[in-house]
Formats: sequence, structure tokens, C-alpha cells
Amino acid sequence: MLIANPRRPLPLGRQSGMVLIIAIIVLVAMSLAALALMRSADTNTIIAGNMAFQQSATRSADRGIETAVSWLTTNNIGSTLDSDDPTNGYAANGANPAQNPAAGQSWNDYWSITLSGRPPVQMVADAAGNTVSYVIDRLCNNPGAKTGGASCVASPVVTSTTGNAEESNDVGLNAPSVVYYRITVRVAGPRNTVSHVQSVISM
Repeated sequence: MLIANPRRPLPLGRQSGMVLIIAIIVLVAMSLAALALMRSADTNTIIAGNMAFQQSATRSADRGIETAVSWLTTNNIGSTLDSDDPTNGYAANGANPAQNPAAGQSWNDYWSITLSGRPPVQMVADAAGNTVSYVIDRLCNNPGAKTGGASCVASPVVTSTTGNAEESNDVGLNAPSVVYYRITVRVAGPRNTVSHVQSVISM
């Protein structure tokens, strides 16, 4: 007859280690979740930064448009605008090529290929590091006087007898025909940011 020794503990059941395996799986899952969260935050920061650079470049395009408008206003005398001025990025017959890139053509290709007939005017980089360049197109099919064979895109002449509803003591509107000019601006900024802006004015 065997008598158990009260001082000797009974043998425990063999452990399989399942708790350790579950703990490792949970730790790996938490590590992957933390890594994904960090990458998502980094991606959002990069996207926000790129959007800020893009908006800055687009705002800088206003400087190019204002400079081009100032040049047009100064030179809108006599027959100055009837012929090309490559030094100032001006073309007197800009109705063709088209105003926008062709199907499948990027704006960079449109700028470098379609608008490469004359060098664009490049301005000094601003404080944000954006370099502004622009070209000016008179929307005419041919160079020359706008009243001749230039075939310009222009507004109609408005007189007091054409299309005005006159009432008692009203003064009829009189407006001469004005020609349209297209200004295309390209802005190159930090992080390879590129922005293209077009504006059409009349004078």
C-alpha cells in the first residue's frame, strides 16, 4: 500500500503554451496597426504639403497674368500688337493652335511643344521658390491689323441702334469692337510642383 507524501506536490498537467501564442499574435497585430497608422499620418502630411505647394504655385500665376496685362496695356498703341514680339512671348496670331491640350496631351507637352514657337517670358523666382513663365496670344488667325485680314476673335460693335432697349431719357450704349488675348502661365515650384493657368482678356 502506497502512502502519498504530503510534502511532495502532485505533478501538474502538461502545458501546451496556447496563451503565449495568442499573446504573440496580439502583439504582432497591434504592431502592424501602429505601423499602418504611422504610414497613414505620413501620407496625409505629404498630401497636405503637396496641396499647399500646388495652391502656392497657382496663386503665383497671378503675378504672371498681371505682368502680361501690364505689357499689353503699355503696348496697345498704334500697330504694335499687330505683329509678333518673341522677346516678350507675344504672338499676333494665336487663335491656332487651340487653347487647350489635345486629347491625351499633357499640359507640360502642350507648353513645350505647342507653345514653343517663341521663348516664354520667365520671371524671377518669388519668395516661395515659384518660377513664373508666360506667353501671350492674340486670338487672331493671321498677324496684321485687327480691322484687316487678321480675322480676330473680337466682340461686336455695339451702338445705340443695335440691340439696346431705349426708354425715355436713357442714353444708348456705345462700345467699340475689342480683340481677345489669351495669357498662358506656367509656374514651376518646389517638390517638382507645376501649375498651368490661362486667362483671356479683351482690349
